[in-house]
Amino acid sequence: MAGMSHDFRKLRLDRVSRSFGLHNALRDVSLEVARGEFIALLGPSGCGKSTALNCLAGLLPLTGGGIWLDEKRIDPLKPEERGFGMVFQNYALFPHMSAEKNVGFGLRMQGRPKAEIDDKVAKAMALVRLGEQKHKLPGQLSGGQQQRVAIARAIVIEPPLVLMDEPLSNLDAKLRLEMRAEIRRIHNLVGSTTIYVTHDQDEALSLADRIVVMRDGSVRQVGRPDELYARPAHADIAEFMGYRNLLSLAISSIANGTAEVGIEQGILQGSLLGAAKPGDTAIVAIRPDDLTPRSNGPIRATVNSAEYRGRDFYGIATTAQGLELFFRSEHKVSAGEQLTLGADPARVLVYPGEARPAAS
Repeated sequence: MAGMSHDFRKLRLDRVSRSFGLHNALRDVSLEVARGEFIALLGPSGCGKSTALNCLAGLLPLTGGGIWLDEKRIDPLKPEERGFGMVFQNYALFPHMSAEKNVGFGLRMQGRPKAEIDDKVAKAMALVRLGEQKHKLPGQLSGGQQQRVAIARAIVIEPPLVLMDEPLSNLDAKLRLEMRAEIRRIHNLVGSTTIYVTHDQDEALSLADRIVVMRDGSVRQVGRPDELYARPAHADIAEFMGYRNLLSLAISSIANGTAEVGIEQGILQGSLLGAAKPGDTAIVAIRPDDLTPRSNGPIRATVNSAEYRGRDFYGIATTAQGLELFFRSEHKVSAGEQLTLGADPARVLVYPGEARPAAS
């Protein structure tokens, strides 16, 4: 059966829910995706992102809500009736079939003529730069090559939607970087719409047009990568997006969206995100990259440890009252050294509320 129209305008998830017994894996998830977008579903393990993808694919039925492709409701359709392309974490290639046979499998299941299959497979293999490997079995290919075969198989049917479930998690660091670029290149060339599941913030930031951050089966924030990186809407998103310093501090003053918070003998300034007043406890979030030694830094701390990471030193320091801070230094620092640390106010975020205790 041929897939649905590649030229849809909008995919819409309308209050989608999925329960497993008493466990709600998805809770009223609503999202609109325009044709041609690259959307990353981002979140920690168990947040519901893979469940959402499997519901889109038709591998899991919904227990609430609906999924629409333009004016057509598609959640009652079987997976093969939706005609979506799927790329799995473990590639899911047939070990006894050559690369080109794997790529052409979906077309053969659709009953396409042999000449059409041969032509489309050749173009897809060329697109993923594997034309010379087409006769090899999956076991004769590297992990990166196998993943390219899986991508070619997903796109060769010209699907309205390509779904990718943590496709790079089994690759080493170097291959992951290479395949990131390949996935985005192929997405741009094909003009497909891609929904990409990952727990890796760097992948989401580098690949996606928009990122959907999920937690406990719900959507916490949707935004462009630069928005998510610079101004997470909630403290828990900030923590997940790399703001490792989450400090419970009292607000001393607020003016023009900037809050001043006291930290032991010093004062930090940051952007206030949310409603608060002087005297309230706030969560102050700072990335380690942004907290650096400064001659006039407001935070006095003692270095516990530091490691060299190729250009800069990254370390952990403790204040007199026991606050543990993650920081970066352009110059070598050593355990026991006294530092004064600070951060640009534009890089400090202040959220109403109180930080959770650090896990022991």
